[in-house]
Amino acid sequence: MATRESMDELRQEVSDTIRYAEEQYKQSSLQQHYNNEEYTQALQKLEAAYQDVAKIAHSASAQQREQLHRMRLQIQQMQNNMILQETRGGEQF
Repeated sequence: MATRESMDELRQEVSDTIRYAEEQYKQSSLQQHYNNEEYTQALQKLEAAYQDVAKIAHSASAQQREQLHRMRLQIQQMQNNMILQETRGGEQF
């Protein structure tokens, strides 16, 4: 079972990563272009957070796995939003 401390740390990491990605997403939406380096870095951080969630899931209890599943969904949604925006060149929907 994953420790409470490791779950809390992971939850904070995921929250911080999503917040950073949202900032990059919003900036690119407003500017109709984006800083490629920071945008790419945000996507890389999202992927790293996703991998961290997947790793800890192996030693998690059923309740923790449910929390981790929700974290993965949040990360994937942000990744999808950013990738769609990137492929459309920052267009607004």
